[in-house]
Parts: sequence; structure tokens; C-alpha cells
Amino acid sequence: MAVTNFDSAWFLYGALLLLLATSFVVRIDYARIGLAAAALVALPLTLFRGSDLIYSLLVLAILAVNIGILARLWLRGTKIRFSAEEEALRREHFAGLGAVAARDLIDQGHWISAKRGEILIRENQAAPSLFYLAEGQAAVLRDGIEVGKLSGGALIGEATALDGAHATGTVVLGSNARLWFVPAAALRAYLAANPAIAGALHEGFARALRGKLASANTRIADPPPIS
Repeated sequence: MAVTNFDSAWFLYGALLLLLATSFVVRIDYARIGLAAAALVALPLTLFRGSDLIYSLLVLAILAVNIGILARLWLRGTKIRFSAEEEALRREHFAGLGAVAARDLIDQGHWISAKRGEILIRENQAAPSLFYLAEGQAAVLRDGIEVGKLSGGALIGEATALDGAHATGTVVLGSNARLWFVPAAALRAYLAANPAIAGALHEGFARALRGKLASANTRIADPPPIS
């Protein structure tokens, strides 16, 4: 019969390819899906190796554990709620995180209302916190000269909060503002304990930095008229 000529190694190749693809994902729930899919693809191989009971049990265990964890994450995710400003933060900067991870990360920080003139980050000093400017405006100063502006939706301190490097400019609020912030030391400790979240957060930070660079290039290319 045709089945007897089927090379069962193709199931193994498929499982290995799925594991390889899983190695590149950032979101932990996607990694769980990849592991479960790889185990599911490898499962028919156990039918061709019926004498290898340990192999079969291991594949079934991998499949069962990851499906169980995915189900638990899904059930937990259905109960999670975000306020309007939390949803904006998640959508703009934490899009790579699932609902559970985003909820956990946001809960590491605090929401505050701040007044015009407050300094968030000082030039040549390490950023004390990572800030998200939900509402309001801020100015970036270098040697006392304004070199940029930030508006609602911007991340502040993402370039230095993770490594403790000194900021290249001072950030001062140009209006009353609504902010989310998480202390830099607490953020670094949290991400060290949650490497999967760290990977997704780095992607969000990279997007934020690219946006700031694009804005800066636009200002340089189209300077205001001299009066």
C-alpha cells in the first residue's frame, strides 16, 4: 500500500521547521503555539515508531502541556480589561505583547498628572524612569537650547532607561500632562525576569526611536522661515 512507502521522516522535518520558526518569534503565546504545532506534526511519527513508547509519551506531554498553558492564557486574557489610556499605550508601543503580558507590564508602572515646567529627564544624567506621554507636550533641550518637541503618545527615555546610559538632552513638560511611568531600575529587573517581554518591548522602543528620527529629519530638511 502507499502508506507503507511513506517516509515518516517528513513529519520530523516538519516538526523541526516549526521549532525553527518558533525560535524567531517574540511573543510568548506565539512560542507556545509553535511548540504545540511542532508536537502535533511530530505525533504521527510516533505511529510509525510504535515500539518507542517513551518517544510517544514525550511528544504527547509537550503537546498537552502547551495546549493547557495556551488555554489558561486565553481564559485569563478574556477577563483582562484596559482603560482608554491603557489601550492607547498598548496599541502604540506594546503591540507585540499579548493582553496578559501587556497588562502585567503596564501594572509595573504608575499613572500621574504632572504640571507644566516639570523636568522628566536631565541632560547628562541617567533617565530615572521610562515615561509615556498620554496627553500634553514636552520640549527636548540640549545645552539649554530647544532641539525638539514631543506630543501625546510619545515614549520618553526609551533610549537610555534600559541600559542606564546618560541622556543627551533634558526633557521638560511644555504643558500640563498625563503620564505613565515606570522607574528604570524596576523596569530593568522586570525585563531580566521576563526575557520574552523584553524582546517585544525592544521592538516597540525601536519603532519609537525611528519615529523620532524621522520627525527630526523632517525638521532639519524643512526649517522654519527666518523672520
